[in-house]
Amino acid sequence: MLKVGSRGSALATAQARTVVAELPDAELVVVESSGSPSEDKSRWTRSLDQALLDGDIDIAIHSAKDVPADRPEGIVALGVPKREDPRDAICGAKSLEALAEQAKVGTSSPRRTALIAAFAPHVQTVDLRGNVDTRLRKLREGECDAAILALAGLRRLGLAEQGTALDPTVFTPAPGQGSLLLEGRAGDDKVRELGELVNHRESALALAAERSLVIALGADCHTAVGALAQVETDLITLDAICLAPDGASWIRDRITGPVRDAATLGTELAKSLRAAGADELLALSRGEA
Repeated sequence: MLKVGSRGSALATAQARTVVAELPDAELVVVESSGSPSEDKSRWTRSLDQALLDGDIDIAIHSAKDVPADRPEGIVALGVPKREDPRDAICGAKSLEALAEQAKVGTSSPRRTALIAAFAPHVQTVDLRGNVDTRLRKLREGECDAAILALAGLRRLGLAEQGTALDPTVFTPAPGQGSLLLEGRAGDDKVRELGELVNHRESALALAAERSLVIALGADCHTAVGALAQVETDLITLDAICLAPDGASWIRDRITGPVRDAATLGTELAKSLRAAGADELLALSRGEA
C-alpha cells in the first residue's frame, strides 16, 4: 500500500484525497504539523519531511505556497497536480469597492494587507487567523466586515459560493497559490513514476516560474510579493508585484517567453524587479530599512 502523507487540517486532507484517488493502491496518512506560529513557513513541511525521510510515508503532499525554497537533502519533487483556481476571494462582501469607509477586512497575509492598502485605501485590515472554517466563523461573528481567503481553499472545501474572486491583474495571488506539490525520497523510482502519473504540465510549468521568481527575490511569507504564471500553448506569461508593507509604493512587471524557459523567466523577472527597487521594498517588509 502506497502511503501518502498530508497535514491534518480539513483543507489539507480534502486536497490530499483528490490526489490519493488518482494513485493506485494508495492510502492517506495524516501527519500532524510541528512548530509555533512565530516560525517561518518551514513549520508546515517539517513533520512531513521527517515522515518521508523516516519511511513512514512514501509521498508527501504540500500546498505549494507553503514549501520553502530550501528543501532537505534526500527529498525531491515528484509532480504538480492540476492547479485549482489561484485567485484570492473576498467573503462577506461583493467586492472591496462595495465596502463602506473604514470597514474591517480580515487577513493575516502581508501581501493581502499591502494590496488592500494600495488599491482599497478606504478600508482597514484587521488580523484574522485560523483555518478556513475558523476565519469564516469569525467573519459571521462580526470580528470583521469581510475577509480575504484563497479561492482554491474555498472550492476544495465545497464553500466556493461564500467568496467572490478578486481580479488577479490587480490583486495578484501568492506564488504557488492553488497548487499542490508532491515530494518523495530521492532514488525511489517507483514513486517517481507515480508522481509523473498525476503531474499536470501547465500547472508544473507555472509553479516552476513562480518559485524561481520567489527564490531569486529572496521572498518569504513575511514579504509582500504576488506572482501568477499562465501558460498558453508554448508560451508562459508571468506577472509579479512587490509592495511596501503599507502599500504606499509598489513595483509591478511582466515577462513572457517559451515554456521551456519557465524557471529562467522567473529569474529574469526578479532581476527586472530588483533593478526597479524591489530589494528596498522587501527590506521594509523584513524591518531591515
